[in-house]
Amino acid sequence: MASNVSGTRQQRAGREAQSAWATGWTGAAAVLMTFGGIMAIFQGIAAIAEDDVFVTTRNFTYAFSLTGWGWIHLILGALVLAAGLALFTGATWARAVGVALAGLSMIANFVWLPYAPVWSIVLIVIDGFIIWALCSPRRETTPQT
Repeated sequence: MASNVSGTRQQRAGREAQSAWATGWTGAAAVLMTFGGIMAIFQGIAAIAEDDVFVTTRNFTYAFSLTGWGWIHLILGALVLAAGLALFTGATWARAVGVALAGLSMIANFVWLPYAPVWSIVLIVIDGFIIWALCSPRRETTPQT
């Protein structure tokens, strides 16, 4: 009976170590997604409400109206924020959705480069880290019997 109790303690310790590792990177991705989503929402609101805030360039390949880009950033930002908050609950589906939304956010910020170059580059780097953090392998521990 004593060996069984000690085996149970080792199994619990293994799960706790795995959980701490997984929640560390997932938690960092959740914080960054929440931050990125809020900033994209503000960016979208600024583009929708006041078109004079952003400088437009002529002959830009991905030319849309700033109001259109504002709506894209607003909707994408709300989705990224929701997925980031879902990551805090530990939902498994939120990791896959987070990777997909971070990729879409990366593309949207790349296309947004002429309007806000520095901020777009910062968000592209953050989205890259989110994808890395959500896709990084988790350390698996096998239960000892």
